[in-house]
Amino acid sequence: MKRFFKYIVFVLIAAVIIGTFVMLFKNSRPKADKYQELTAARMDIAKTTVITGKITPRNEVNVKPQINGIIAELLKEAGQHVEKDEVIARLTVVPDMSSLSSAQSRVRLAEINLKQAQVNYDREKALYDKGHVSADEMDQVRQALSQAKEERAAAQDALEVIRDGVSKSNRASTSTLVRSTITGLILDIPVKVGNSVIQANTMNDGTTVATVADMNDLIFDGNIDETEVGTLVEGMPLTITIGALSDLRFDATLEYISPKAVENNGANQFEVKAAVKVASDKTIRSGCSANAEIILESAKGVVSIPESALEFKDEKMFVYVKNGENNYEKREVETGLSDGINIEVKSGLNEGDIVRGPKVIEDEKTNVVS
Repeated sequence: MKRFFKYIVFVLIAAVIIGTFVMLFKNSRPKADKYQELTAARMDIAKTTVITGKITPRNEVNVKPQINGIIAELLKEAGQHVEKDEVIARLTVVPDMSSLSSAQSRVRLAEINLKQAQVNYDREKALYDKGHVSADEMDQVRQALSQAKEERAAAQDALEVIRDGVSKSNRASTSTLVRSTITGLILDIPVKVGNSVIQANTMNDGTTVATVADMNDLIFDGNIDETEVGTLVEGMPLTITIGALSDLRFDATLEYISPKAVENNGANQFEVKAAVKVASDKTIRSGCSANAEIILESAKGVVSIPESALEFKDEKMFVYVKNGENNYEKREVETGLSDGINIEVKSGLNEGDIVRGPKVIEDEKTNVVS
């Protein structure tokens, strides 16, 4: 009985050893390579590029005061719509002391001249009534009086403008009111009540009271690399996507290509601008980051295969075309336009041909094909 159990143990040990050698032998044998099979098909190929930029209004202006002063009242705030000539702010005038002194002196001088002209007129009028002076002399005195009155009025107006920012004769067009120069949306009001503001002159740009833009006329402003700018022409269509509105796409038309390159991060780039067409029910804010996709070249209904099926040798391109169960024929092809994934095949392949793609890699532990 003991001898019988010994035989059984020897048999089991032998079976384990033989099974192990068989398994090792099978695993040591090279496995046949497997490849993906790709089919040549007709499709549309388009070479596109993406231009980064931002959305800006075409017409954006800075509204500035016509006189120096202090903000007394703000009648509008950022985000509100404003019509042309509508009042945005009211100023309190801070007169220049030198100009004020000169204006006061001019008024005093005009009053002296007016009094003297009035005395001369009264004297000549008495003599004229008695027939002692001619009509020509009387006309000259009357004209001098009229001129003195006009000079007195002009001097007073000038004084009121310098002192108060407005005169009685032109109160309807007072410069103490800051008015919008265009119809649009107020993007920013960088001043507050109490801030001093100055008018623009040859020495400075003046203080911006408000920034107003027409948000119904927007443009895309971006830069494209010099390697791609040669394929652009004005009038080409673009598709705009806004960073904050990724689910929305807008059409645009290229309308400007800069004739001069600018250096950006070590690369030469050209500024481009495109008119954006936005639906009336959509709101886009000024300065939003955006991408513009533009088709540089396209080919419709051409025989194409994935680029991964191509092999390169001696500046030539080849594919392996299936001609049997596991047989592939190496064939030279001529290619055309590529979109980075699929490539046009001009010759060497027909629609429906099956070509060898990348090698299939199996995970030995999970037997998952990748």
